[in-house]
Amino acid sequence: MVLFSLISCSKTNWNENFKEKNKSPFGTYILFHEAEALFNNNEVHYLKENIYDYLFHHVKDDDFGNYICIKPTAYKLDKEGLSYLLDYVENGNNVFLSLNYFSEHLRDSLQFTTNNLDEHVYTPEDLKLLNGKLYLENKDFKNQPYLFDRNIRRNYFDSYNENNTIVLGTVEVNNQKQPNFIKIYYGKGAVFLHSNPVVFTNYNMLNGNEEYVENILSYLPSKDVLWDPQIKFSKYSNTPEEKQDSIFKFFLQHPSLSWFLAVSSIGLVLFLLFNSKRKQRAIPIIKPLQNSTVEFAQTISNVYLKEEDHKNLVDKKITYFLEKIREKYLIDTSNLNKEFIKTLALKSNNDLSSTKYLINTIIALNKKSECTDVELIVLNNMIEKFFKK
Repeated sequence: MVLFSLISCSKTNWNENFKEKNKSPFGTYILFHEAEALFNNNEVHYLKENIYDYLFHHVKDDDFGNYICIKPTAYKLDKEGLSYLLDYVENGNNVFLSLNYFSEHLRDSLQFTTNNLDEHVYTPEDLKLLNGKLYLENKDFKNQPYLFDRNIRRNYFDSYNENNTIVLGTVEVNNQKQPNFIKIYYGKGAVFLHSNPVVFTNYNMLNGNEEYVENILSYLPSKDVLWDPQIKFSKYSNTPEEKQDSIFKFFLQHPSLSWFLAVSSIGLVLFLLFNSKRKQRAIPIIKPLQNSTVEFAQTISNVYLKEEDHKNLVDKKITYFLEKIREKYLIDTSNLNKEFIKTLALKSNNDLSSTKYLINTIIALNKKSECTDVELIVLNNMIEKFFKK
């Protein structure tokens, strides 16, 4: 039934996606749904959150069994999440990672390096030409080649710490066997690393190589499994620089896509330059000059209001008021004392109390570094009321 589902599509998608719910050739639907049988009917838990968050919230006894991630790159397992996961490995758990690319932090933490001779091959047409022979070093499988007819990158472990690492499997590269499956002891637990995740996909599970996958996973102890589909970033990790899922970052990881991005950008710039020169600029209509003093004043006031610079408007309102007093009543405004208030009240025909309240308000607002819109409105109303007398 699964085979029929895979081949019944009108157009086959040969892109590598490694999605557990995808039945295309290079999804991992079959492996995930057969996982319980492969692990002697132990529970297989499909993670719907980042492994860091899951361990933080749900694992309290330092024991979760086996963690499995089969992807091109586990980029959502950031530095902090990886360190947290390795702490659990140190307490006796196991991690199985099958990736095309291992992060620098993982390589440094576990002391290994890799070499991928087909790092820049990624199109289905080019990957189709990459066949290979894989071996397992166990004495029961020794010298028995497992043949894979496509998408086998020459990706292997170039160096590792021989004191805590054993080679479990190899891939043939230029007629020489190179390690592609290793076990690194870490505290009471272990980390299993495999550099050819494509072997776990639907295509190879249906193409006579399911025995290889079964033998690979048999190295893991018979315990419950946390299966990581890499669907979410951590909500709590403190390494935001690795959490940026940028399309430009993805483009820059592949030279061909980087060239495409660069050429496209240059082409867009050239198009804009040539297009701007070919089009004649519109001839502006010159209107006669108008007296726009009122409109200018309204525009300036609107700018201040929009910027909410109420203190600036208060200062200008006070300056206008004092200038008007000097011009209309010929009173010196350099000293706003009691004598000034009495003189101003008499000459302006305003009562003494309201005049005193206005001047005291002006003095108080002058001392402030900031003013509210309410203070501005109150001051404006008081000045308008004052000049209506």
